[in-house]
Parts: sequence; structure tokens; C-alpha cells
Amino acid sequence: MKKLVLTVALVVTGLVSHAQTNVGTPVKRPKNVILMIGDGMGVSQIYAGMVANKNTLNLERSQFIGFHKNQSADSFITDSAAGATAFSIGKKAKNGGIGVDAQERPQTTILESAEANGLATGLVATCSVTHATPASFIAHQPKRSMMEEIAADFLKTDIDVFIGGGRSYFNQRKDGVNLLDNLKTNGYQVANSMDEIEKVSKGKLAGFLADKEQPRFSMGRGEELSRSSKKALDLLKQNEKGFFLMVEGSQIDWGGHANDTDYIVEEMKDFDKVIGEVFDFAAKDGNTLVIITADHETGGFSINGGNTETGEVKGAYTTKGHTGVMIPVLAFGPGAEAFSGFYENTAIYDKMMEALQLK
Repeated sequence: MKKLVLTVALVVTGLVSHAQTNVGTPVKRPKNVILMIGDGMGVSQIYAGMVANKNTLNLERSQFIGFHKNQSADSFITDSAAGATAFSIGKKAKNGGIGVDAQERPQTTILESAEANGLATGLVATCSVTHATPASFIAHQPKRSMMEEIAADFLKTDIDVFIGGGRSYFNQRKDGVNLLDNLKTNGYQVANSMDEIEKVSKGKLAGFLADKEQPRFSMGRGEELSRSSKKALDLLKQNEKGFFLMVEGSQIDWGGHANDTDYIVEEMKDFDKVIGEVFDFAAKDGNTLVIITADHETGGFSINGGNTETGEVKGAYTTKGHTGVMIPVLAFGPGAEAFSGFYENTAIYDKMMEALQLK
């Protein structure tokens, strides 16, 4: 914890620079990039998880910390679509836009660029894969509500692994087309439960864990995010060129919308468990850059009391919607130093593209 606080202090005072790694020594570039998005996760959500977990989180292993400014092209308060699109294409979008710029023109996403350069690619979420955040990395639609059109966009890519909810947008469509059959034709192994997902040992995987949205952690989802992320890593690491993976802890946001502190805490702790497992993978691998951030904060969540010995958190809220506060960016692994400082959310795309040398 002391190291983390010191790093924050150095970043804020401008004493941490990109050259901190050894001046004159070439900076090692990662082969793999894992972007982890805690939807709706601001500083208070992180600290609530830390307090509830008896004053510790795996996030504290992060090596560099920065903050991003997350306003969208048409609003001071971004939504998840515009927020994630900024990460995926490096351009501001209007609220609701999926993989398009402010003029609603489709732009190549980092996932598509990675794919075009021979890297393996994946998406994992605790919501429908057609939901705003995962969709922004693979689809191009003017409105996030166009779930069936977003599902169809999955067939226009060669993504290696995607796991989440949203099955009904593929097989119960208004146009009568069963996209699960199309996925199978395109070489995907379509799995409809966690057990089926874990049996896949190689090849392309489309994993569906719900017709629409998965339940919250304490109401039946359990360890699905951890198990799904492990399977994605097992499959993607088989590509010798490297991979790009986005993992979303989707329901931290939903706890904020509900002004439900217990919901926020349980989802935060679940997400942090996976962060620890991803850090372990990256530390062992040595060639993986991990970035953890959020698209925005949800709920205007504050902590008015607590106890680090008992794990009690007393939360308070200013809204049931999103807020416009800056969002922390935490990084671990080769290239992590680039994520210190203050910058627009679009810079995360630029930094990831540079790390993978996709520009």
C-alpha cells in the first residue's frame, strides 16, 4: 500500500516519467495486452472493495497509476458506449455510439487491428456480449440499443474467443436467422454453459452464459468471470504472435445505478479476484501488459464510514446515473509506465496501439 501511495504522489507531482525504467535502456514492449474495464468503477468503488476486503486488493500490485478524462463528444457525462469506444478507436463518440466516431462513421478498433496483424483476440464480460462495452471493441453501430445488429457484426470479424451473455440476440432474432449456426460454420465451438466452455482446449470459442444478462455474483453467477478469463487466456496464449483481450467487470456499474453498496462491493471484489489472477499470469509470462480502468463512475458514490477490520462500508450517493469525475488507470507489466499522468480517455487507445506496435 505504501508503494502505491508513493507512486500516486510521484505521478501527481510529475516525478514519474516514461523514462523511469532505466535511462538509455530500450523499453521492453509487451507481446500481449489485457485491458480490464470495471464498468462504473471510480476511486470510491475501488476503496469500498478494499475496505470490505479488510484493507487490501490485488489492484495494489499495480506499478503505475494515471487518470483519464472521460467526457464524450456530445456530453460532459459519458455513457458506456462512448466511453468504451474512446478506448477502442481512439476517438470521441456521441453517447450511444458503438465503434464509430462523432460523425457516426465506423472506425477500426484496436481488436480489429490486432486481428489484422495476426494477434489472437478476445472479449469476456459479466453482461451480454452485445452490451455497450464489449460491443464497442467489435461492432460499428450508431446506437447501443441495436443489439441484433451488433450481434451480426460479430460474424464480420475473426475474433478468437468471446464469453458472456446475450445468446438470444444470436438465435432469437426478428429476422429469423440463427447466428449460432453461422458461428459454427465459421469454425466456432459454441458453448452454452461454464462446463462446456471449460472443455474447449483449442480453436475458436463462442461462450454464452445467459440468454440476455448474467445474474449478479451473489445471485448465481459465482466464479464465472474468473473461470471465463482463465479459459480465454488458455486459448489466446497459444498464438505465438501475442493477443489482445478485454475483460469487463460489468456489474459494478449496475450496483451504482441501484445505489446498492453491497452490490458494488461484491462485484468489485469479484473483479479484483480476476485482476489478481491476470497479474499472476502477466508476472509469469513476462510479456504481458495489463491495464485496469473504467469507462466512467456510476452513482456519485461516496464512503461516509467504514471499518477495515470488519469490512463494513457505509455508502452514500448523489445520483442513480453516471458522473463526470476523472477515472483511475492502473497498469502492470512491460509498457506500464506509459499510463501514468493525466490524459483524455482516447489516449488509452493510442498507448495500447503503441505498446503492441500496431501503428
